[in-house]
Amino acid sequence: MSTYLQLISLFGMLSLLSIGGGNAVLPEMHLRAVHGQHWLSDSQFADIFSISQTAPGPSILIVTMVGYAAGLHVAGIPTAILGGVIATVAMIVPAASLMYVVTLFWQKAQKSKWRIAVEKGFAPLTVGLILATSLVMSKAADHDWRAYILTAICTLIFVRSKINPLFIVGIAGLIGYFGIV
Repeated sequence: MSTYLQLISLFGMLSLLSIGGGNAVLPEMHLRAVHGQHWLSDSQFADIFSISQTAPGPSILIVTMVGYAAGLHVAGIPTAILGGVIATVAMIVPAASLMYVVTLFWQKAQKSKWRIAVEKGFAPLTVGLILATSLVMSKAADHDWRAYILTAICTLIFVRSKINPLFIVGIAGLIGYFGIV
């Protein structure tokens, strides 16, 4: 039962902080799930992040997978499934409820200076959260200097060129598959 309460507490809090999407809170999710609760290792977290990003459906699928791992850490498959459901509900319900209430007032304050200031302030905040996520995920996934170099090269290509990202990801995957990295 304490694991379920920890999942509700963690994902309920992250739900309200996930400005810009669920990936914005990955550093805190990683810190709590890997180093705080030890539900996953660094490499397992990186693996489930990769799976959640490539699988069809919402990118927040990682929450379900962390909840599943937490339940599996405590007991068997039924507990793991319940952990995944609890984590998902805890991530969705608080933010959805808050957004419903805020939207009721937000529409009425279209010309308010306060609304304009909040909207302008959220853009840099979101960018910072996404950059923090990138740093945490590269640390969790990259294990030697070659992997860090590959990550840096791919990042530069993504930022500096208009090459289709799927092409770059495919090449990086092949490099990993053949054991170069």
